[in-house]
Amino acid sequence: MDNIRRLIKRLIPQPIFSTLQPKYHFLLAYFGSVKYHHPSRNLTIIGVTGTKGKSSVTEILTHILQTAGHKTASLSTIQFSIDGQERRNLFKMTMPGRFFVQSFLREAVDAGCTHAVIEMTSEGAKQFRHKFIDMDALVFTNLTPEHIESHGSFDNYKKAKLSLAEAVAKSPKRPRFLVANIDDEHGQDFLEFPVENKLPYSLKDLTLYSLQKDSVSLVLNNTTIRVPLVGLFNVYNTLAAITMAQALDVPLNIIGDALTTLPPLKGRVEKFSTTSNCTKHLTAVVDYAHTPDSLTKLYEAFPDKTKVCVLGNTGGGRDTWKRPEMGAIAEKYCQQIILTNEDPYDENPVKIVEEMKKGMSENAPVEIIMNRREAIRKALEIAPNDSYVLVSGKGTDPYIMGPNGTKETWSDAEVVKELLEELSQTVVKNDTSRDGNVE
Repeated sequence: MDNIRRLIKRLIPQPIFSTLQPKYHFLLAYFGSVKYHHPSRNLTIIGVTGTKGKSSVTEILTHILQTAGHKTASLSTIQFSIDGQERRNLFKMTMPGRFFVQSFLREAVDAGCTHAVIEMTSEGAKQFRHKFIDMDALVFTNLTPEHIESHGSFDNYKKAKLSLAEAVAKSPKRPRFLVANIDDEHGQDFLEFPVENKLPYSLKDLTLYSLQKDSVSLVLNNTTIRVPLVGLFNVYNTLAAITMAQALDVPLNIIGDALTTLPPLKGRVEKFSTTSNCTKHLTAVVDYAHTPDSLTKLYEAFPDKTKVCVLGNTGGGRDTWKRPEMGAIAEKYCQQIILTNEDPYDENPVKIVEEMKKGMSENAPVEIIMNRREAIRKALEIAPNDSYVLVSGKGTDPYIMGPNGTKETWSDAEVVKELLEELSQTVVKNDTSRDGNVE
């Protein structure tokens, strides 16, 4: 199918293709809804949008609703879940097209689900993948520059996000909800649409919050909630999910119970460690951070740790403006840096990392290793005891995308686990060899 689409793009002049493409996607959305008998009409549909935090909020909110006894489906960059049955998102896109979302919602209805939480992107909105989904609510997290080449400008990017709030306002459902982070300068814009319930959230809603090594704690309405996530950004993500859950009449005590038992979020500050018998203790973190702001917040989440950072966080053919900025951020926060390949598509991968390196000083502690597995291996080998190796950019992405539509099956998490196990065995073996106790 991808080959057919590329062939069509080559055969049809670009101006004509650009004119026809929105109509094509609109019709696909319509026929998908008809084919699957308008499943969104039988579900409480909550969309989640923003530049960062969408997947985390989707997963957190889904866990809260399930804990509250609601059969819930969720669709995110991380995975697709229907009443707790999870499968990995292998599409390299958050909102897959060609009827997938409508088919997924029909599957959720047939499984007896009452709620669906859907991560919604600007690219999905641009291609009308949210059309003919009758929405009950939208949660907005934040807005920073991303996909500028694709949308043409930040204003167009923002308009695509706002079209999701407009979809809630036009929805026949009642009541409707708009939840928005008003600590973000764009948050209020998402509350300007005419709906029954406009729900701003802010750190000011909290009596207190604190950031610990392995968790965050929030005090809300005289209730203390401990969440096994790290970083200020996850305080915001948690607050977004709490605000939406309370609007859906989930009691705060149940929300607290759900958050205390929240499982790790795959590919979102996901931690792995060397084995307990290993004399060298390392923590490796896999995270999706792929914007300057999200990369900064990831590094700031571990302020007192030596950080060895592996990154290649700028895919080919997109957002080229951020490459030197990502390099500069890495130099500011990391004691050692390894630049590596990520998703070059049809662009020269060496050129991409060299443009990242241009944002660093001449004396930056940086090395380029284009093989991503070897880059991670080197980071784990050179990292000192009790340090953190931060592998960013892909999160749960299932492939490394190469030229002409080629792709290599990939998992940062699986590679990190394999290499940590190898390292643990090697360090333990070397240590026992020095003691003369080789098995």
